[in-house]
Amino acid sequence: MQQPGATVVWPFGACEQHGPQLPLATDALFAERILDAVLLGLDPLLPIWRLPVQAIGFSPEHASFPGTLSLPADLLIALVDRVGEQLADQGVRRLVLFNAHGGQIALLQVAARQLRVRCPQMAVLPCFLWSGVDGLSGLISEAELEQGLHAAEAETSLMLRLAPELVGPERPVDGLPPAAPGDWSLEGAAPCAWLARDLSASGVIGDSRSASVELGGRLEERLVEHWLRQFKALLASDWPPLNAASTGVSGS
Repeated sequence: MQQPGATVVWPFGACEQHGPQLPLATDALFAERILDAVLLGLDPLLPIWRLPVQAIGFSPEHASFPGTLSLPADLLIALVDRVGEQLADQGVRRLVLFNAHGGQIALLQVAARQLRVRCPQMAVLPCFLWSGVDGLSGLISEAELEQGLHAAEAETSLMLRLAPELVGPERPVDGLPPAAPGDWSLEGAAPCAWLARDLSASGVIGDSRSASVELGGRLEERLVEHWLRQFKALLASDWPPLNAASTGVSGS
């Protein structure tokens, strides 16, 4: 890990109820399988490695459904801080937090900022599996993109592609929110700190009825293409900029 540009990717998932049809480890499985496919597509000589998946995350919004396990926010932040500090001490230049659970996006951003302050010699990049991926609007309806927040068409389809033996026969439509005023919404420009029990009796938020292995295959393709492109660009660069005075290096 002493190589120039040494990059470590830490996949993050969650252990939470995903309706009656998907496994508790849905997010962890997605993070791990997509990341592994991306790493297989990279030159094996590139200085990039992955950590084991963090399979329990911050999931209080699903706590009312059996099977959900959730770490307190401060514990997850401390975990990122302690592991990240050790990686920085070993010469890692970039730590990517590769997260597949939407409920901990902001939390991992906070953890990343705190770690960067403690370890200014290492860049920390929190990212979300589904963010910035081109072509999703051509595969999934606008309604599902906006309202299919959990165990709905996209997640059910991707699981049918990646691990069909883990998918049950039910295809619920549940948890669709009432119309919100102005820009207020469950997620978006002015989001609400929603709880799954506010919306859904099954744990699903969205419509899983149109899920298919064919759609899952197209989603997998888009996700892998996007993140392969992102990691290739990152590894070919010296980005993000770090304060040379704090890193103890110059010109590298």
